[in-house]
Amino acid sequence: MKIIRELFHRECEHLTRRHFLKQGSLGLGAAALSYLTGCHTSLLEDHSDKSFLGTPKLVPKAKRIIFLHMAGAPSQLDLFDYKPLLHQLDGKPCPESLLKGKRFAFITGIPEMLGPQFRFSQYGASGSWVSELLPHFTEVVDDVLFMKAMHTEEFNHAPAQLFMHTGSPRLGRPSFGSWVNYGLGSENENLPGFVVLVSGNSQPSGGKSLWGSGFLPSVYQGVEFRSKGDPVLYVSNPEGIRRNVRRVVTDAINKINESAYQEVGDPEILTRMAQYEMAFKMQMSVPEATDIGDEPEYIHKMYGTDPGKLSFANNCLLARRLAERNVRFIQLYHRGWDSHGSNDFENLHGGFVQRCAEIDQPMTALVKDLKQRGMLEDTLVVWGGEFGRTPMQENRQGNTNPFKGRDHHGNAFTMWMTGAGVKTGITYGETDEIGYDGINSRIHIHDLQATLLNRLGLDHEKLTYPFQGRDFRLTDVHGRVVNDIIT
Repeated sequence: MKIIRELFHRECEHLTRRHFLKQGSLGLGAAALSYLTGCHTSLLEDHSDKSFLGTPKLVPKAKRIIFLHMAGAPSQLDLFDYKPLLHQLDGKPCPESLLKGKRFAFITGIPEMLGPQFRFSQYGASGSWVSELLPHFTEVVDDVLFMKAMHTEEFNHAPAQLFMHTGSPRLGRPSFGSWVNYGLGSENENLPGFVVLVSGNSQPSGGKSLWGSGFLPSVYQGVEFRSKGDPVLYVSNPEGIRRNVRRVVTDAINKINESAYQEVGDPEILTRMAQYEMAFKMQMSVPEATDIGDEPEYIHKMYGTDPGKLSFANNCLLARRLAERNVRFIQLYHRGWDSHGSNDFENLHGGFVQRCAEIDQPMTALVKDLKQRGMLEDTLVVWGGEFGRTPMQENRQGNTNPFKGRDHHGNAFTMWMTGAGVKTGITYGETDEIGYDGINSRIHIHDLQATLLNRLGLDHEKLTYPFQGRDFRLTDVHGRVVNDIIT
């Protein structure tokens, strides 16, 4: 408790008196009421798992977010945004109007148009278009909201991923989950409030900065869990070291750190102490939370899981288990969606098909499982990549790639989400007849971020942190809540 109390006081030192009185008025009133009613226990001790911002200013619909990020950017034109006209244009030279004044990651010269590579059909009462590559997902189309006119200014992977998850294409800003952790705190004192799960062939292009805390205290950064091997690196005791010995060591280290803090006043020392305590608690809580092997057989069949292996399916099931334990922000990254067509792994008819097979059943199972447990009422699930793909075939250096593929495209792409008061069974936004630009109900990345924060009961304009002379926020100076898609 002393660590949390010190962190709070250190935070207050960065605030002006005017800002403190404005932000702390409710807390001062609550403290006075506490004293008058005989409750003399410190508010910070009573609510040590809460954030410095206190109670959300809005009525929250969501208690937690599960964000499924398909790192590398899946082709919306081959999954959800069906464009019959592209069949007719397939193989024809791209009109100059689509190229003039535009920047692409790899396209040069005059590329050829590329039609849909897979069969599409309509499903559900909503009549949503879905590719043949996602047969399981067709079962839940009426439970999700499609956003088909998403757009971003970034068209390279690392900056676009950073933009999606930190609100800036440059390094150094806090990640989405860190903002949420800072704004709301954790409801489980034995698990981190922000957990990251990674699957695929490597880490996402944006690296670990995608779940870093930036200029926020590092206690708010994401903690990467693994579905293979030790759930968290180095959380286990070394061989021959018992838990009671670890307790003595942790206490001794914290005494040294406390002495160092008294001498230099660096708040990161307090963060380090808090992290030692959390690591000690996680030694007991993490193995239990991450043991998907104790799930019943019908659940494993539902998700397509294989305990002990690194897979998106295992991570989806683990995400549900973490959500049950009130982890606030659960971030899944699945790598391998960069379908340029330059090799078979990046081939729409090769690696892309395999990626779809890896996610189709588990992401569908996650939606179904949350719904059958009544958890969709307060859990928001979001799916998407960092941008979309072009309606033309990529031609690096003017030469057509040997396999079918599309270049990066930020003008229009598709995301979907469900749960926590989001309207479902509808499509919001529309692209033009070839899927090149959004033509109505466009949603910018900052708009998405503002809307997700709104579902958690946070005002994106008020969730700020003072740094280098001004208040920063996730949405920077932009963003609007898209009220048309929420109830």
